[in-house]
Amino acid sequence: MKKENPFVFGKAAEGKFFTDRAEDVRRLSANLTHGINTILISPRRWGKTSLVKKVLTDIQSPDVKPVFIDIFQCKSEYEFFHTFASAVVRQTSSKLDEWVEMAKTFLSNIAPKFSFGSDPLNDFSLSFDWNPRDDSAMEILQLPEKIALKKGIRIVICLDEFQQVGNIADSTALQKTLRTAWQHQQHVTYCMFGSKKHFMEDIFSNKNMPFYKFGDMMFLKKIPTEEWIPYVCSKFKETGKTITPNQVKKICHITENMSSYVQHLSWIVWYKSSEKVTDEDINASVDDLLEQNKAFFQREVESLTEPQLNFMRAIADGLTIGFSRKEVIKKYRLESSANVQTVKKALLKKDIIDTDGTTISCNDSLFKLWLKRQRF
Repeated sequence: MKKENPFVFGKAAEGKFFTDRAEDVRRLSANLTHGINTILISPRRWGKTSLVKKVLTDIQSPDVKPVFIDIFQCKSEYEFFHTFASAVVRQTSSKLDEWVEMAKTFLSNIAPKFSFGSDPLNDFSLSFDWNPRDDSAMEILQLPEKIALKKGIRIVICLDEFQQVGNIADSTALQKTLRTAWQHQQHVTYCMFGSKKHFMEDIFSNKNMPFYKFGDMMFLKKIPTEEWIPYVCSKFKETGKTITPNQVKKICHITENMSSYVQHLSWIVWYKSSEKVTDEDINASVDDLLEQNKAFFQREVESLTEPQLNFMRAIADGLTIGFSRKEVIKKYRLESSANVQTVKKALLKKDIIDTDGTTISCNDSLFKLWLKRQRF
């Protein structure tokens, strides 16, 4: 019988594919089941979505109903409120007639309309009249609280890609509306997270922003190598293959422990290897992984100015501090120390780099490796 690849990439690592983060799971689970709003902060590909879905799966209480909403494609207020209302109605009940009842009862002022496809339980859409100048927004935002009260439950709303609200026109006014509606709800808990660390920090850490101190801020860290080793080794063993701890260390070193890349590279290594993994298998898998991402990396480079690209080349060469030193400015043609600061701010805004005190790092370990290989 053909063995199934024991790793997953390109989607949340759920069920048997989830690993470690025991302390994060405990903390987030306690928050969400006890009414503590929570904000997850970390760069891309560190496993935020996987962590949230793991916690939602583990919450088995009949008194807690999770609602997962991805707002990445919301470009306007209407799209946000439409996505929000549809998800809340759909995920708080499994009965079609109850969806209609809830919408008509609690969204009566915006005339909700349903349309259904061939599979009503999975293929349905909710539309409504929208006038941002009336009480439409508040009516929709109060929907989960009203449903929770009617059913005698607690609802947990998880909003993925929450930084997207910052790109909607008149974002600050929208955030004020959201905060006003949500902060006094007693039966609904909110968990917000997103893939752009810089934007998320600005929304929730900036004293001048509406969501300042809205909830518990969890700053996720990378899963350490010592936790990856038993996980990866066991997955190979379960499928009749062998990989050594040192080889797993190599995978972690190459990917800099970025969860999605550890899973993806392990997936390729497993696919390429016979019963026993060789170092050549790993090297060939790295080449494959870089080739698969080549088009994306090329587009990333095309979006950079020459000073920004030179700054990234310095990072690819291993530089993490001292970018304003004269010899660094000269070697990487960064023009001046003032320009270094301008470039750094631009790359932070693009979510390509991250800072920890005075240390600067690239948010994408493979992009950094690809840049380094282009240099040589």
